[in-house]
Amino acid sequence: MQPLPTHRASFSIGNEAAARRVVDVLTDVFFEGDAAVAAFERPDGQWDVTLHFAEAPDQELLRELVATSAGNNIAATLAFDTIEAKDWVKASLEDLVPVPAGRFVVHGSHDRDRVAQNKLAIEIEAALAFGTGHHGTTRGCLLLLDHVLKQARPQRVLDLGTGTGVLGIAAAKALHRAVLASDIDPPSVRVAAENATLNEAGYYVRVIRATGFAAPDFAKNGPFDLVLANILANPLRQLAGPMVRHLAPGARVILSGLLTHQAPAVIAAYRARGLVPLRHLRIEGWSSLLLRKMA
Repeated sequence: MQPLPTHRASFSIGNEAAARRVVDVLTDVFFEGDAAVAAFERPDGQWDVTLHFAEAPDQELLRELVATSAGNNIAATLAFDTIEAKDWVKASLEDLVPVPAGRFVVHGSHDRDRVAQNKLAIEIEAALAFGTGHHGTTRGCLLLLDHVLKQARPQRVLDLGTGTGVLGIAAAKALHRAVLASDIDPPSVRVAAENATLNEAGYYVRVIRATGFAAPDFAKNGPFDLVLANILANPLRQLAGPMVRHLAPGARVILSGLLTHQAPAVIAAYRARGLVPLRHLRIEGWSSLLLRKMA
């Protein structure tokens, strides 16, 4: 059966933080299945934002949404066309280049043979660049993980809000030890488990569905020496108390998913519970933090 064409709306925007903001707005507006929203970085640093619709969208409404979230100048560049449904995900993924982050390289299947032998390769396929390692928060986490592993060999590792599983897979491949990964979203749990198997880390990475630290698996597998949490600023602040109760003395915590101006509030929430900040990476408007629990 010949696939039906899809309707596409696309525009470019100046940086990653702006792209993330407009994608968040558009994702909130359109119900699941109404539109697929993707954002990818171009070689010149600009970001291309694309929406795919099964049926022709309301162009005037879409321009108003883009204008509200990105400004009238960006909305004026919004372009509409029609493409084959089978082509857009594959074509977008093939535009993604391998992303190095210390000893790690995140790549798609089309770049499997381009990764140097001395690097830890993590193969991730996803429709959104935010889950593939191209997003600044993921790179920041991987760089901080690489920094931690030069100093310590954590025994009990948690990837909280795992998404595509990239952070948990990275820790498992570097340490060859069990990693507990969790996510509130059932599709993410499935995708993360599939990616762990794809990367020959399925033996080490166990993915569960959980909200916060509510599941008994956290107490059973803790206390943790290392926690990776690439989520959002507000949930990270709210999780400070429950997280500290699941940390071993001297544990390291890597937090990300927050805009740089949000970092001080997150640091304050964890400092109040006995964690001290060690490093603060800023990548294209996003912050990644490394903290340590005092013994």
